[in-house]
Amino acid sequence: MTLEEVPVQNCSEKARRTGEALQEALESAQANECLTIGVYESAKVMNVDPDSVAFCVLAMDEEFECDIALQIHFTLIQAFCFDNDISIVRVSDAQRLAELLGDAAAQLEDAHCVLITNPAEGSWEDPALEKLHVFCAESRSCHEWVPEVSLPAR
Repeated sequence: MTLEEVPVQNCSEKARRTGEALQEALESAQANECLTIGVYESAKVMNVDPDSVAFCVLAMDEEFECDIALQIHFTLIQAFCFDNDISIVRVSDAQRLAELLGDAAAQLEDAHCVLITNPAEGSWEDPALEKLHVFCAESRSCHEWVPEVSLPAR
């Protein structure tokens, strides 16, 4: 192993662990009924109660890359997240995200934006969500404002 290979291995390992943490956080949030799925539904939640939003996931795939309306919504959501200190990541496989979310995403046909919200009562600590916040903070310190995360394959 050469010195040049070490950072690549660390980066790929970090990316794999971040994808797993995202999957764990989404599954935990879904079990606790703390998910909002859909661009419009997410915008409503952010407008009414931005303090309830703990994390934001934007999902894009090749099919919707040229959808100007969706790109405008993403830009507005990103700006809102930045203004309200909400951690945000991008996932390049909207289909995998929809599979992970199951029936909830199928009913809405729109898993392009997913919010993890805080429960209405009490606090909810999730180590996977904390890992994602640390990842986002590290990414921002490297001027990567919306880092891309790959969800693990089934």
